[in-house]
Amino acid sequence: MNLQPYLDFATSLAYRAGRITMGYYNTGVRADMKENNEPVTIADHEAEKFIRAEIERQYPGHAIIGEEFGHTNGNGVPFRWTIDPIDGTKSFIRSVPLYGVLIGLEIEGKISVGAAYYPPLDEMLCAADGLGCWWNSRRAHVSTVDEISQACVVTSDFQRLAEKDATLTERFAKKKALLRTWGDAYGYMLVATGRAEVCVDPFLDIWDYGPYPVILREAGGYFGTWSGQEGHTPGDALACNAALKQEVVKLMMQGS
Repeated sequence: MNLQPYLDFATSLAYRAGRITMGYYNTGVRADMKENNEPVTIADHEAEKFIRAEIERQYPGHAIIGEEFGHTNGNGVPFRWTIDPIDGTKSFIRSVPLYGVLIGLEIEGKISVGAAYYPPLDEMLCAADGLGCWWNSRRAHVSTVDEISQACVVTSDFQRLAEKDATLTERFAKKKALLRTWGDAYGYMLVATGRAEVCVDPFLDIWDYGPYPVILREAGGYFGTWSGQEGHTPGDALACNAALKQEVVKLMMQGS
C-alpha cells in the first residue's frame, strides 16, 4: 500500500488544525471542565471539528475517534483516524508552547501513519511505515545513548506517575538519570528526535498517543507498554531509544 498520500494528508491536516489553535493561543481563552475534570477550550473543539470534516470529505467511510467528539463508525474499511486536537490543554491555557496536534491513522489495527505538530514552536514530526520519520523535513532519529546514567527521562506529571508506581522516579534517580517534566505530546517528540531518551506516562488514551507508535518505530526507537509490548493499547506508555529499551523495561517492571 502506498502510504505517502495518507502521510501528506495527515501532515497538512495537523498543520492547518494547529493554525486554528494559534488563533486562541496566549489570548486568555476560557477553559471549561469536562466530566473527567480535564480542561477543554473552544480551540480544542474548533480544531477537532475541522479535522473531522476534512477526513470525512477526503476519506468518506473511514472511522474516526477523537478526544472531544468520540467515535464515528466507518463503513467497514480497515481505516481509523485518531485525533487529539490539543494534547497538553493545561499547557495551552497557560500559554506554555509545548502542546501538540496529534493525528494517527490505524490500518487493520496498526498505527501506520502519524503526524504531530507543535504550533507555537512550528515543529512538525511525522512518519509512515517504510517512509521514515521526519522532523521539519529532516530525518528524525532517536539518540544512541546506551547508559541510563547519561539519559534524559521525561514525563507529563511526576505526581501522577507516583500514583501508579511510587518508587519509579527514585529508581531512575539512583541510576543517575536526568529527570525532567517536558511531557504531554512534547516528551515523545523529544525522544523521537534524540533530545531525550525516555518518556513515560502512567495512563494514555488512544488519541493521546495516536501518531507515536509509527513515529518512534520509524525513528529507530520503541513505543509501547511499560512491560515491553510494542504498539498501542490504552494504558501506560513508554517511549525510549533502542539502545536503552531492555534496561529501561527491566527498571520499569521492578515496581510491578
